[in-house]
Amino acid sequence: MTNEKKLTANAVIANTLDKATKTDSDLLVVTCDSRGSAGLVNFTNTHPDRTVEMGIAEQNAVTVAAGMAHAGKHPFVFSPAAFLAMRSIEQVKVDVAFNQTNVKLIGISGGNSYTWLGTTHHSLNDVAITRAIPNLEVYQPCDQYQTRALFKYLLKSQHPAYVRVGKRKLDNVYHQDFDFIPGKAKVIRKGHDICLISVGEMLYFTLQAAENLAKAGIDAEVVDLSSIKPLDTEMLDQLAQQFDQIVTVEEHDVINGIGSAVASEVAKFGHAKLTILGFPDEPAIQGTQDEVFHYYGLDSEGIEKSVKKVLKK
Repeated sequence: MTNEKKLTANAVIANTLDKATKTDSDLLVVTCDSRGSAGLVNFTNTHPDRTVEMGIAEQNAVTVAAGMAHAGKHPFVFSPAAFLAMRSIEQVKVDVAFNQTNVKLIGISGGNSYTWLGTTHHSLNDVAITRAIPNLEVYQPCDQYQTRALFKYLLKSQHPAYVRVGKRKLDNVYHQDFDFIPGKAKVIRKGHDICLISVGEMLYFTLQAAENLAKAGIDAEVVDLSSIKPLDTEMLDQLAQQFDQIVTVEEHDVINGIGSAVASEVAKFGHAKLTILGFPDEPAIQGTQDEVFHYYGLDSEGIEKSVKKVLKK
């Protein structure tokens, strides 16, 4: 964990795409009345010729982007994750994934980012939906360095992809020289008592919990699963045989998120017991992100308590 300046994922993405316009003449940004929420106001003002504003019409935006991709353009579609992964999912499935069009779908304000706007604006099911669609890659970066490296990969990749990012300034986990490799998980803290697997903003809280657990004599390994699809099944298979207890932590419904992805691998070996930490299968409460994370035991304190409880079983 580094002490360098914290940035939002949006700021990093806008900067990365801005630099890419100098070398990629086909790069386009498609927005759904979401330029402000996506942090793209400066980008769109600087590059009006690279911007297509669709209004509050995610279904149209995805289909138009697919048409652009068929014509050789490189569109990035920005819309709140709750709508992009739900309202336009048929277009994502058919026009983008099934036709393997080079469209990058960026679900902004993901998870519980919209806080007081309530459950209609929470995207706690998007990973479950998108990872079930063939030909669609799914990623969830944890900090500014991973976000930048991920988008450098996306700018070169020809594969359809869905990326979920939040609104808050991200705590730094990695360093400037981070290199993103699709389909690869990363061990960011070695341990031998229990394995904690997390993703996105939850990863920093999981690391904090591991550091606190170490003070209590519990040595926890921490794994970053930012590449949700393709999934690093090789590493998961190793972890399933190495550890007696595995805990997954995610800002997502406990049904069909990364916990379920990990469970599918762990179950092959019948060795490690798996605990899934996330939002329960019910409409989430309203409050600030920190209040909601604390309520559901998804902050560092809650994760620490859950791990201690697991190890007492």
